Amino acid sequence: MTDGIAWLAEPESIAYGGYSVTMARDLESESLARRIAETAHRRSRPRSIGELTGRQVQDLLEGLFGHVSEGLALRHGEIGEWAYVIKYGGWQAEFGDGGRPVDRGCLHVFHLEFQEENFKPVPPRFAYRHDERLMCAFNLHLDASWGYGNVEGDPEVAPAVEELLAAAGLPDPDLDRRIVHRTALEVLQRHFDLSLPRTRILEDTLPTVLLTDR
Repeated sequence: MTDGIAWLAEPESIAYGGYSVTMARDLESESLARRIAETAHRRSRPRSIGELTGRQVQDLLEGLFGHVSEGLALRHGEIGEWAYVIKYGGWQAEFGDGGRPVDRGCLHVFHLEFQEENFKPVPPRFAYRHDERLMCAFNLHLDASWGYGNVEGDPEVAPAVEELLAAAGLPDPDLDRRIVHRTALEVLQRHFDLSLPRTRILEDTLPTVLLTDR
């Protein structure tokens, strides 16, 4: 048994404010963290600060910057053939398409993100990219509230995911959004064989990189 990714749908599953997780196959997690750091709009110099728990990272950011949301840090690890990176601090709107693409060099990259405390509100989102191509993307509420209401991407990959979502009863406007969120994650978990080590992420230490502007 693995932990899968459906647990991300729980309130404050990783930290207050939501989650932003990137997974890639056949790449060391340190390399994945460096690639992600390259896409930061600011504080883009990664500096290794040892192994920390998620709580320690948040305490460190608060101590250094006065508030957690004023800093940026990445924790990274590996599970089987997968590397994963988790963002901490004020990551919302701080990363983009600048720099070299994370999925360059034929890499398969999966990104899951939920700005849980955004007042707009922004739905949870999923994107799968491969070798600088968008393979599949949609918002996990499967509505038109914030783009990607439908599954978009590669003409073979995206329809296959859409069929699996339909088989799971989605979209269904009458379902609670938390249930839709979790069900969509379960579909992605099974189809792409995605998993994250919950206990290790929430309780144990992981190599940590601080992003600074100096």
